[in-house]
Amino acid sequence: MKPFESFMAEQLDQYMLYRKNLGYAKNPLKPHLLSFDRYLQKQKVSWNQLQAPFFLQLRRQISTHPNIVNDILSDIRGFFQFLVRKGELDENPLKYIPRLPKRYFVPFVFSQRQTEALIKVAGKNIRQKEKYFLLDMAKYVSVVMLARCGMRINEPLRLCLCHYRKQEATVYIERTKFRKDRLIPIPRSVVAEIENYLAVRKIFYGNDQNPFLLAGRGDAPLKDQDVRSAFHRAVKDIGIDRPKQLIGNVTFGAPVPHSLRHSFAINTLNKIKARGESVNHALPLLATYMVHRNYQYICA
Repeated sequence: MKPFESFMAEQLDQYMLYRKNLGYAKNPLKPHLLSFDRYLQKQKVSWNQLQAPFFLQLRRQISTHPNIVNDILSDIRGFFQFLVRKGELDENPLKYIPRLPKRYFVPFVFSQRQTEALIKVAGKNIRQKEKYFLLDMAKYVSVVMLARCGMRINEPLRLCLCHYRKQEATVYIERTKFRKDRLIPIPRSVVAEIENYLAVRKIFYGNDQNPFLLAGRGDAPLKDQDVRSAFHRAVKDIGIDRPKQLIGNVTFGAPVPHSLRHSFAINTLNKIKARGESVNHALPLLATYMVHRNYQYICA
């Protein structure tokens, strides 16, 4: 990542080292402080100008999204508090800079019926021409895994053949969002789709050298954009394509591949509730399956 270059570069580096020694991860702190560093360079300011009016101007210009502005200012505020503790400043100049009203996000959620319709249409969209058939099958299987297993879009794309175990009906996912590995069970319906795809792949290529479970072109994995295009075509075909909407301070999301993860979590909990079982008892297991440390984030 790029170094700090403003007149406060030395202090910013010291703060990063201080945080590292405390055991904190640098991201997303470093990008936020880099934004501040570049802003200092652009405005050509000095120590004496780092007063409340300067930071009010920064707040107006640094981003259009209030949540991002609040996050960046929070990290900058922490940096200046560090300088106060070191005795380099008497008072934190952001002490009286208020947070902007938070903007809330409501993701699009597919109903169980919509999820099934999406999968069905994605299967019908597999082109029958030989040069497209296997690649389209891989796109279809990836959509199935997102919908049936609640995966993030990059997770099925990074799976290697050795990560899939047919007899156990499991896949081993490495390097998740939180830098954790996990072994998860997958439904038998997903196993059947994977086995069908691998059988066709064997017919097409015989001694296939591609190490990835879902093969892209050559020896590469299936690409993110390939899955997104297949997903959005299916969404349009079932008639639920809609743009993102901002109403007041609430953003209502458009259907995106990550919506299938949200939908998996919510529909799973709805099924558990419909069976008369305890949702609270299921939450720890679902959070573990979806590799989240807090129950309230199982859809993230």
